[in-house]
Amino acid sequence: MTLLNSVHTLELALAGFAELRTPGQITRALRAGGLDVLEEALAGLSESARVEVEAKADEMQRAGINAVIFRAEDFPKILVKNDKPIAPILFYRGNKDLLYTDGVGMCGSRHVSAKGLEAAGRCGELVTNKGMSVVSGYAAGVDTATHLAALRNGGSTVIVLAEGFNYFRVKKNFADDFNWDRTLVVSQFPPSQTWQAHAAMARNGIIFGLSKALVVIEAGEKGGTLAAGEGAIQLGRPVLAVDFGEDTPMGNRILINKGAKAIRTTNELSDALDEVHSSVAPIDAPPLF
Repeated sequence: MTLLNSVHTLELALAGFAELRTPGQITRALRAGGLDVLEEALAGLSESARVEVEAKADEMQRAGINAVIFRAEDFPKILVKNDKPIAPILFYRGNKDLLYTDGVGMCGSRHVSAKGLEAAGRCGELVTNKGMSVVSGYAAGVDTATHLAALRNGGSTVIVLAEGFNYFRVKKNFADDFNWDRTLVVSQFPPSQTWQAHAAMARNGIIFGLSKALVVIEAGEKGGTLAAGEGAIQLGRPVLAVDFGEDTPMGNRILINKGAKAIRTTNELSDALDEVHSSVAPIDAPPLF
């Protein structure tokens, strides 16, 4: 296994998408031939394609964007099960250390209820107080509430994009709190890929893949949040579904019936997180909502 310099890593990652196209094809090639396969892909590019890849790699490196690739020493082991990565390439910007520290995934609707929004903020704050990172998407609603709760309480957060880095911007409601020292932004997609529904679903795999547990705030009877919870259960991650009593969303009920742990208070969430995180700071634990 090899640890590569950042520009060359970016060149290999971009060449992988240019030549092998899909994450599945890239994964199969890397499993069979290791990083040499991407070296061959880079060498096999046409002159114009190689110039384009090299220029894009330089541009990304200057913007502070780098990559980790399956089979390299710095690829997060938490993303690999049975020698298969959830995604073979991750582009990232920010605090790389957050790829390797304990995190808790957070997911829920962008059209979250008032109770759900309050619960999301409390969950993000609690995870931060436990010394763990929040891991979530970049949508309005639950994602934003959990990221901001972490940042505003001095914690760290991992933003998982559903599109390529060409489309990432720090949103206005993050402007006062955003801190690159405590934030990592990651994308499993080539830089030019736009937001697509199937990509958002695939992105969820990175959220629960990088996490020691997944907290589900509000899941509908169908959709991405429910699928994320089901995927986490299949991967063997603990899933913690908020139980609002009579107001509990149908998706949360479905996940609880499938093995998720029902969470009613921050005391219960605190106890559940203690089971997946060794170093725990004592905290007060008020109700979730």
